Amino acid sequence: MNDWATIGLRTLEVVLLVLVATGALPVLAAAYSFLAIPLHAVKNHYGKAAPYLPRVAIVVPAWNEGAVIGASIDRLMALEYPRESLRVYVVDDASTDETPRVVRAKAEQYPGSVVHLRREKGGEGKAHTLNHGIRVILEDDWMQALLIMDADVIYLPDSLRRMTRHLADPRVGAVSAYIREGSADKNYLTRFIGLEYVLSQPAARRAQNVLGAQACLAGGAQLHSRENLLAIGGQIDTSSLAEDTITTFETQLRGRTVVFEPLAVVLAEEPGSIDALWKQRLRWARGNVTVTSRYKRVWFRPSREHKLGTISFGVVWFSLWLLPVAMILSSAGLLGLLVLGSDLATIVFRALWISAACTYVFTLTLGAQLDSVLARNAWREVLTFPGIISMIVMLTAFFPRLVEVQIPALLGLTVTPTGLFWLTAAIYIWIPFSMAGAWLARKVEPTPIGRFLSPLLIYLVGYGSLLCAITFDSYIKELRHAEARWDKTEKTGRVLA
Repeated sequence: MNDWATIGLRTLEVVLLVLVATGALPVLAAAYSFLAIPLHAVKNHYGKAAPYLPRVAIVVPAWNEGAVIGASIDRLMALEYPRESLRVYVVDDASTDETPRVVRAKAEQYPGSVVHLRREKGGEGKAHTLNHGIRVILEDDWMQALLIMDADVIYLPDSLRRMTRHLADPRVGAVSAYIREGSADKNYLTRFIGLEYVLSQPAARRAQNVLGAQACLAGGAQLHSRENLLAIGGQIDTSSLAEDTITTFETQLRGRTVVFEPLAVVLAEEPGSIDALWKQRLRWARGNVTVTSRYKRVWFRPSREHKLGTISFGVVWFSLWLLPVAMILSSAGLLGLLVLGSDLATIVFRALWISAACTYVFTLTLGAQLDSVLARNAWREVLTFPGIISMIVMLTAFFPRLVEVQIPALLGLTVTPTGLFWLTAAIYIWIPFSMAGAWLARKVEPTPIGRFLSPLLIYLVGYGSLLCAITFDSYIKELRHAEARWDKTEKTGRVLA
């Protein structure tokens, strides 16, 4: 082989190694973020919090929420909070079910504490509905803090006062609570969602408290000071499907702090089917495209006013948003090294998957400790979160001879060099194909065999692959300029109060 061919091969090898390295970035970002969580014990906002009970206006957007809105209002009235300092404004978004009747009955039951606001023209989305209520609330000076919530969520009795104590610090603009999956009739999917919420809220948002920048206020549990609400324009952004994320960014860009309060627990009903989850998360993912583009001048530009522009926050944000791309590029790099016959293929494969396995064990173990009740009830989902097949791939990284020699010998099989090549190739490109398996689980769900096959597929390919498939679908929708619609998640009152 001449010198130019050698240089070309080495250059190609370097390019392929770079592709593989893209798969390591999300792993390293997750590990870095979760390593910050123990620091929350010493670096938090509790030292500046104090008992504080401002007058709170609660705005509840409601469209055909007759099955849940009554119980939600009753729970709000039962909060450990002075009744005279609470007002609930239910914004009825032209509902066609029992919502108006239920809310009017509650207004009579709690005179002066519950207000029914009716929109005759509905269907414009949550942000427009919220703004209708906010305009009414801001017409007088009674409100000192505004709580934005969803119609179906149930606040535990001490949750609101745990949130308001942070507003005793005038530098805090907004506070978010821990949304916990609270369905009474849980299935495999709601248990996965519950585990995901532990990892993304009491875990990841604790880390964001430490790092000083919050990515998103929980849409169904966000508390704003009056000053902060006015500073961000006195209304919620209506140009995106991610109005809660934009509100979070705008609060911090104006120099105010956003705090996550893990001890303020709010129960919510989450989708019980893949199709419903897909529609919900597709809306979130497409909203994040808008956020990423809108704040392009913020990313990786450190500022004295906020920490959204820090390198750490940017890496964590993009590693999640571009995770499907990283998975595909990394697998392509591994496959390319294998085809080249590079000795580095096995080395980088093992390094990548061993680091992923260690990060998985660390994050799941830490997350399970933050919500031990959920961990006990969803132990199967804790064990299989990355997918059973991915766990087998992790084993091949730790024990390569297990698949190449020992298991075939146990089965009385002989693996030829050609067979070993294709087996290795299948292992290297498994992750992108796991997203296809998640897509298939959605397609077969409504069929007669879907009741059994869809859960099996998700356990095999992993819940994370399902989320990545949805994110990848958002890329396709954006490239096709498909209409971005607000698809409301159907609520049936399954929350265990």
